[in-house]
Amino acid sequence: MSASNRADILTKTAKVLKKHFKPAAPPTDRSVLEHLLYACCLENSKHEVADDVFAKLQESYYDWNEVRVTTIAELSEVMAPLNDPPQAANRLKRALQGVFEKYYSFDIDVLRKGNLGKAVKEFESINGITPFGVSYVAQNALSGHSIPVNAGGFQLFIVLDVITEAEASKGRVPGLERTVPKTKGVEFGSLLHQLAVDFNSSPYSPKIRSIILEIEPSAKDRLPKREAKKPTQKAAPKKTAKSKASSTKSTATKKSASGKTTKKSATKRLAKRKPR
Repeated sequence: MSASNRADILTKTAKVLKKHFKPAAPPTDRSVLEHLLYACCLENSKHEVADDVFAKLQESYYDWNEVRVTTIAELSEVMAPLNDPPQAANRLKRALQGVFEKYYSFDIDVLRKGNLGKAVKEFESINGITPFGVSYVAQNALSGHSIPVNAGGFQLFIVLDVITEAEASKGRVPGLERTVPKTKGVEFGSLLHQLAVDFNSSPYSPKIRSIILEIEPSAKDRLPKREAKKPTQKAAPKKTAKSKASSTKSTATKKSASGKTTKKSATKRLAKRKPR
């Protein structure tokens, strides 16, 4: 796709999203680490659900180090309202472990004072942080222009013909930050995330499909299609007690009739024999 066509679809996406969704309130007074951990909760879920789960984590544990050493199974119970509790718990633990191994501390606000590009590279080098987490932190904690896109968002952009499968596999949306100005970046990211989560959760929803087609009518042929149901073989009807009794009686009658016929034939043969 040419850059101009891609930009046109992204611009149309922004307009349509504003008609159907309301942007979430931008987070305030969070440390760099808290932005990162919130992103672990938010990645595949709605903002309001992530808000509740993040608050519950803060209430349920003494500090983030206690969360780091908690099992994924236990964290999954606390994070149950999210769309992907085990995956979110795994992201959270890996992010905490990665930060701890790199800095031996959870206070990483010093990254706000340095160069943005360098800080982003620092985050990218931390084991366990997803591209969505890196982009979210760059946008919301470091005031950079980076729009976070989750798995549902990449699939959405493929359907809209904004990116190819190859670009999605690399976690890239060429031209996204150039088309959407920085002043609109947080708002667009929030709106896009809501549609992406809905699309990922309910790809066959008529409402979601109508929004996608409002953005790009030609996307109809690229929308996910339901798999055709395989024809099921009809099971043989079970015999009831009545049918079994009838079958048994019929068999007995046939046997009886067969026995009489055999006996009658034998009598006839004896009668035909001439006496010596």
